[in-house]
Amino acid sequence: MLHFTLRQLQVFEKVASHLNYSRAAEELYLSQPAVSMQIKQLEVHIGLPLFEQMGKKIFLTDAGRELFHYARNIAQQMTEMEAAFDEMKGLGRGKLTLSVVNSANYFTPQLLAAFCKLHQHISVNLQVANRDAVLQQLADNSTDLAIMGKPPEGLDMRAVSFLDNPLVVIANPAHALASLQFIKFNQLANENFLSREKGSGTRSAMERIFTQHGVQPRISMEMATNEAIKQAVQAGMGLGILSLHSIELELETHRLVVLNVEHFPLLRHWYVAHRRNKRLSSAAIAFKEFLLAQASSPPPG
Repeated sequence: MLHFTLRQLQVFEKVASHLNYSRAAEELYLSQPAVSMQIKQLEVHIGLPLFEQMGKKIFLTDAGRELFHYARNIAQQMTEMEAAFDEMKGLGRGKLTLSVVNSANYFTPQLLAAFCKLHQHISVNLQVANRDAVLQQLADNSTDLAIMGKPPEGLDMRAVSFLDNPLVVIANPAHALASLQFIKFNQLANENFLSREKGSGTRSAMERIFTQHGVQPRISMEMATNEAIKQAVQAGMGLGILSLHSIELELETHRLVVLNVEHFPLLRHWYVAHRRNKRLSSAAIAFKEFLLAQASSPPPG
């Protein structure tokens, strides 16, 4: 029988998450030697090494990866248990872990600000990543809710739309196409596009629309952020396809224009998603209900 403490498992989970003793120590308000001691004691109880060091970096061993799977689930269950007891005590407080795709981060902070004004005792942990990473966080049960484009079919989760998400073609105001009142889709075939990386929801939508119309997009450069694409388009390096929500400031200041292209805007939606069998805390339920109440309104800001 294994004999180790929940504290040792908590320390291990933090070190395994960051693959860094110092960062784990900072989050746990412990000294690095104390963290190292807890890991050594846990390895004695398990009877196997959990980490291996190569140069200055540490990596999980096979035993470490197996334990990390269980430790992460136990940590989530402990969080849910704590939230359940807080609700029973009527403390009126809670914790919400929210993951959002990069494009949604242009309006999510305003929504969170409005939500937190209504629920001042709820603390929020906001995680921003690309679509693949957010899907992985949902699969790992390391987040309560996610804001994203529609999740792929077949995943064991619930998703409901709460806001329109129109994708548009953007250009520098001096671009040759910017003076045209209407642009045929096949005219895009000769244009250079600045695109998000594979795994991005915007990239997937772009590839689908081009495939549907038998046009091969000329992607001259891949970029990891919407900000990089906006800067490159402003510099005249090509066209981009982004969410209308992400370019409001640039449109107001006339640094970018939206092209009137056939079949655009692409009408998509923002969804709030969670694992189907997840027991949502009162904080998560409150935020989900808050988002759905915004369904008929534009995002704040």
